[in-house]
Amino acid sequence: MAALELSTANAVIEAALAASTNAGYRPMAVVVLDESGHLTAAQRQDGASMFRVDVATGKAWAAVAMGASSRVLAERAASNPNFFVSLASTAHGHFLPQTGAVLIKDGSGQVIGAVGASGGTGDEDEEICIAGVKAVGLDAG
Repeated sequence: MAALELSTANAVIEAALAASTNAGYRPMAVVVLDESGHLTAAQRQDGASMFRVDVATGKAWAAVAMGASSRVLAERAASNPNFFVSLASTAHGHFLPQTGAVLIKDGSGQVIGAVGASGGTGDEDEEICIAGVKAVGLDAG
């Protein structure tokens, strides 16, 4: 498995923010975590609210912790809310199963991290995350 390097994380963020700007979305924050849920890189565009980095981190953390995109987790949470509330409590608030984060997978399909965004709708956040991952030649999951 290839490790997620800082240069790659920064390139994911740069491409995601470019996609957001090109689409005309509101100011965003984008974070990249490694496969263990540790912060690799984060950026917040001018004008993005103070909560954006925390929300993006929570989405990415949930994705990498559960091995699924935050969209999948949001769908699972709808049918099993007590379990997901318990997960959020157990994770001391770091776990946010809301659309807007995807896994980062290497060429062999191994999870090497996750990217999360906050600032737009969940669909917009997810869209720019996917764009960022694809821009560096990795797979979004």
